[in-house]
Amino acid sequence: MPMEQTAVGRQTLERVQEFMDNEIYPAEETYHEQVEALGREGYPPVMVELKKKAHQVGLWNLFIPHLSPDAPGTKLSNLDYAPISEQLGKVEFASEALNCSAPDTGNMEILNLYGSTEVKQRFLAPLLEGEIRSAFSMTEPDNASSDATNISLRIERDGDHYVLNGKKWFSSGAVSPRCKLLVAMGKTNPDASPHRQQSMIVVPLDTPGLTIGRQPHVFGFDHGGGHPEIIYNNVRVPADYLLGEEGGGFAISQARLGPGRIHHCMRSIGAAERALEYMVKRSLVRSTFGSSVAHKGLVQDWIAESRIEIDMARQYVLHAAHMMDTVGNKAAANDIAGIKVAVPRMACAVIDRAIQVYGAAGVTQFTPLAYMYASQRTLRIADGPDEVHKMTIARREIMKHDPDFRMLSNRPSKSPAGAAEPQVFMRP
Repeated sequence: MPMEQTAVGRQTLERVQEFMDNEIYPAEETYHEQVEALGREGYPPVMVELKKKAHQVGLWNLFIPHLSPDAPGTKLSNLDYAPISEQLGKVEFASEALNCSAPDTGNMEILNLYGSTEVKQRFLAPLLEGEIRSAFSMTEPDNASSDATNISLRIERDGDHYVLNGKKWFSSGAVSPRCKLLVAMGKTNPDASPHRQQSMIVVPLDTPGLTIGRQPHVFGFDHGGGHPEIIYNNVRVPADYLLGEEGGGFAISQARLGPGRIHHCMRSIGAAERALEYMVKRSLVRSTFGSSVAHKGLVQDWIAESRIEIDMARQYVLHAAHMMDTVGNKAAANDIAGIKVAVPRMACAVIDRAIQVYGAAGVTQFTPLAYMYASQRTLRIADGPDEVHKMTIARREIMKHDPDFRMLSNRPSKSPAGAAEPQVFMRP
């Protein structure tokens, strides 16, 4: 199946690579120094400068191919954006510098598609300009959020408002001073069918009744903006802040998470590439038992395996992006689920090898490897755990042979008429 970037995509990739070389990489040390000095309550000045430069040269909002014509940004296909996002994934803050970072990317998409005129003017416009940030309030501490029908936050209509009560957490970025809104998912009609009970609504962070609870660290890292617990206690928001229609929240969440998952995977390829670069460079300058680490057969095996695994994963991601562009996100769901399992798992393996080559330094803050590993390991849970994605892939494969198969069916699965019984050979 032919896969090729457009001329605009190739040109944009070249410009992004140039921006990375000239602006992003030189700013890494300064960024980390400022983040450490300011903590999660501050915003590093160097990021303000980087965003200004990126906006000026037109490297802005590159992630959405279907925004309205008057929205700022270059219109790229998913296949165009894939290698661009890979470059951004090599540095943790690069995506934000180009206004292409999660969770804003997904939130901007659904605000554009489902938001009222008021929502678009008050929240989408400044998000598109990079003036504010947002958070996605879906995961709950007391429910298995991998099944979105489990969520318990209540969203109840009261005249011209909706009233929210419940608790969320891992609303990533909500503690940042630049974060001004949450996109919250909760139940508007618990008596409806399981996938029509949920709705999504925009909640300004300064709404009375909304408070910050516990603030978990991730593998000991205190990410900028945090992953806080959000407590909703009779939080009232205007009715026109609802996204789409009542009962449409589950469908909107699937529309949001599909592109978000492939963006994560694109960035993960970049993280793995950078880890491999660190691994090789370290192996060339360290010596043990009379020769460089690069001369050790085991390390050469790690380097070779990493190269193979990264290249295989990249092709898988490009294929998924191509499928999204040509047959649509729904038809590409199996490919999206597959890369969401395969790519973070691959990245964890490559980063782990790089840490091993670095030795003790690899698990400290003096290289990006420990942070990269924590991020990739977390990604095996975020936006749906591996097990759920594999379950959906398995279900689709089984249904090719038994269209009536249901994962929770009480009846035994039977072979469709005319199907041959597979031969099973068992060792005595």
